[in-house]
Amino acid sequence: MGRRTLMNVLILGIGNILFQDEGIGAHFIHYLDEKYEFEAKDSTVSIVDGGTLAQRLIPLIVKYDELIVVDCIDADDSMPGDVYFFDYHKAPSNINWQGSAHEVEMLQTLNMIDMNKDLPQTNVLGVIPKRVADDTTFELSKEIISAVKLMEEVVVKYLNKLDIQTKIKNETTIEHIAQVSFKRDIINGPKI
Repeated sequence: MGRRTLMNVLILGIGNILFQDEGIGAHFIHYLDEKYEFEAKDSTVSIVDGGTLAQRLIPLIVKYDELIVVDCIDADDSMPGDVYFFDYHKAPSNINWQGSAHEVEMLQTLNMIDMNKDLPQTNVLGVIPKRVADDTTFELSKEIISAVKLMEEVVVKYLNKLDIQTKIKNETTIEHIAQVSFKRDIINGPKI
């Protein structure tokens, strides 16, 4: 029986935390990082807050075998808080994902990496926002807060399919994380 090769998985949160629900991708990955430890014999999991960096993320993304992008999306016949999980190459026709609610740079970034044949297996975990840029605040809508449980279940189930186990290390809430995300550096931990 052959030895399995190491699989590197990146969970990448996209969005601007200053604009309410637009920040859910960044808040959600901070939530995962605070709540879980990831254990696997043949895999690593990295969690990165990509914010609105888009093309500056290319050197990072190409190092991985699996990519999960967490972001806001739009979809026909959807309601705020609806959650979608889809293969980047097989996005359902009713989904409009531009790489965040405000800009198309993340989608363009993935397209550029894909054209160079360097894109890892990529899935998008998208959620329909209720409020985007009405006001500058870290607060999330109740619809987005309610969606986090399903978003979490989807990520945990997908990681389990990759033989990555999740272990709860801290109980936390997305509301708490949304109030402190701006103080965190996902690579080096809290700045508090």
